[in-house]
Amino acid sequence: MNKLIAIQRHASFSPNSVERDRQILEAVCQRSEMAYEIVQERDGMTLPDSAIVLTMGRLDSTLDLLDDATARGTRVINRSEAVRRCARTTIQKLMHDNHLPVPPESGSQGVWLKRGDRAAQEREDVVFCVDAREMAQAMARFRERGLQDTDIVHSAHVAGDLVKFYGVTGGFFYTCYPSEKGISKFGDEARNGDAMHYNYDREALRRDAFALAQLVGIDVWGGDAIVTARGDYYIIDFNDWPSFSPCRDAAAEAIVKLFKTL
Repeated sequence: MNKLIAIQRHASFSPNSVERDRQILEAVCQRSEMAYEIVQERDGMTLPDSAIVLTMGRLDSTLDLLDDATARGTRVINRSEAVRRCARTTIQKLMHDNHLPVPPESGSQGVWLKRGDRAAQEREDVVFCVDAREMAQAMARFRERGLQDTDIVHSAHVAGDLVKFYGVTGGFFYTCYPSEKGISKFGDEARNGDAMHYNYDREALRRDAFALAQLVGIDVWGGDAIVTARGDYYIIDFNDWPSFSPCRDAAAEAIVKLFKTL
């Protein structure tokens, strides 16, 4: 009988979210009706041959290991190539090329500079800049850390409601306002203030989010959008396997259903 292996991502990729990440994996595994093991991502990991793998992993060594496992026929969610495509530079290009709602790179209300080669690991990976002087200072700090200019994503600040969304292949989709759920990694969500509950087309956001997930090739995902007072929305972040903390039970059911039907 296949064993279920769940890989919890390395703590460096879970700032202020380590326990929440483990909780979603536990919720999925407990509902799977399978023998399972939750392992912490690390260099030098190995996997049994007869396993179904649910992975939050982001280390290069983990992704390479899962590439090999997939080639041998192991079922892996999310697949390595999809996780790699969740880099912000790739996501921004996919959105531009496919006419999905992405903010402009500059604007009159400030600009966000974001590490684009991989997911944020620390506060300095996502920086808000009021003006050109602050942008120059932030870019210099990125360069000091060894990042190239092409690794930095520029995104205009958009005033409005911050909306988090979560999805799973098969139809599961959930949205919420993080200002009402106490969800935060670095506190940047506070810049948009309390949610005003501006009207917007949630079904259109759902379609766009699923379209982006399909372009990425990912099955378990989440992100953030800004809804303006006019009801327009922009997707400002998209990532692999979030913690699903505001909808953990329902998401776990959807993920179990997904891997049992693949």
